[in-house]
Amino acid sequence: MKKSKIGLWEAVSLAVGTMIGAGIFSILGVGAQICENNLPLAFFIAAVISFSVAYSYSFLGSKFISNAGPIEFIIRGIGDNPVTGTLSILMWFSYVISISLFAKAFSGYFLALFHLPDKPVFVASVEGAIIVLFTALNFFGSKAVGKAEFWIVLIKISVLLSFVVLGIWSINPDFIKPVFNNSSIVNTFFASSVLFLTYMGFGLITNASENIENPEKNVPRAIYISIFIVAFIYISVSVVALGNLGVEGLIRSKEYALAEAAKPFLGDIGFTLVAIGALFSTSSAINATLYGGANIAYVLSKKGHLPKVFERKVWFNEPEGLFITAVLSYIFALFFDLNGISALISYVFLIIYIFVIVSHYRLSNIAGGKKVFIILNLIVILSVFIILLIYQWNNQRDSFITGFFILSFAFLFEIVYRQITGRIFIKRKLNRSHINTIF
Repeated sequence: MKKSKIGLWEAVSLAVGTMIGAGIFSILGVGAQICENNLPLAFFIAAVISFSVAYSYSFLGSKFISNAGPIEFIIRGIGDNPVTGTLSILMWFSYVISISLFAKAFSGYFLALFHLPDKPVFVASVEGAIIVLFTALNFFGSKAVGKAEFWIVLIKISVLLSFVVLGIWSINPDFIKPVFNNSSIVNTFFASSVLFLTYMGFGLITNASENIENPEKNVPRAIYISIFIVAFIYISVSVVALGNLGVEGLIRSKEYALAEAAKPFLGDIGFTLVAIGALFSTSSAINATLYGGANIAYVLSKKGHLPKVFERKVWFNEPEGLFITAVLSYIFALFFDLNGISALISYVFLIIYIFVIVSHYRLSNIAGGKKVFIILNLIVILSVFIILLIYQWNNQRDSFITGFFILSFAFLFEIVYRQITGRIFIKRKLNRSHINTIF
């Protein structure tokens, strides 16, 4: 019996549900802390930057139909070597850091909702409890949680749209008036390099390309449509939140900024509803990341190939990966704040994106796309990466050092691991004979 395929709008929903995850609930106050009144502008710039990466993803994803996603592109672009292995490890590690971000966001809203003090012991306890809960679900399996994902996504999008529609009438225009002096412009680009991570979910479309109907057309369409939808929601939400609460209010409540921003026009009921929506969203994000990302990425980095069947059961074949992922996620949640974790995620993803664009340039004669645009996009992403490094060096020295350590450790580990195990990366059988014969 032929398995049903994912249609265009189902693929769009997959990406939108992933992008509008915990990010908008957890990072709104962080963005305001960096660029103040220019927060909506920073979200717009981040969306433009995401299109630079989407250009390569859309061309590569329409030609190389593989659930390995970006790693497949890189393998075919630069071959199987220690760099490829390092990037595979970094992709898995990006999911680890993402889980820590979601756990910290969950903790912030949970404590605020139940009026508990944000003392380190309470924060650490809630972060640990939510990670343990979904680690257990992953280990034992849970069909109920999987079926609930659709409704969780629907709830969080409904909450955000309601927030925009109800809150737009009480905006204070002075709160959203952009500032264009030198320092504000610089800080806006700094913020964009961090907020960029909230758009990164579009890449998951390529991780499901083998299961999408007519992927040659629907993969690029889904990527671009999802970014447009998410950009509209992010910019609208940031305008309403900033316009109702102001910069100081968002910064003061950055651990639960969106819920606090609902108070001026909905009162305590609005705070409660948005906080509940955030708990749903962050829970969904942890669940989806463990199920649909970290387990596959771990197997890929360990074995060099993906399992034949993409199921949540994959953790049963590699049980140590689940526990390593959970423990590392908890450690990062304990020792880094939201700002530091956000910058680390952007750091890791930007490295992967740089190599995807380089691979696109080398494969452009096969995948399509104009080289001048690819070079321009590479310059844009390299610039964003440099901006992020400068910001980390000036404001988050611990994140800068940690990012450099992660990159160095991943590269050295890959060299040693490759020599010990003899692991090589295997290209997926893409059922596209005209492409495979070229390699």
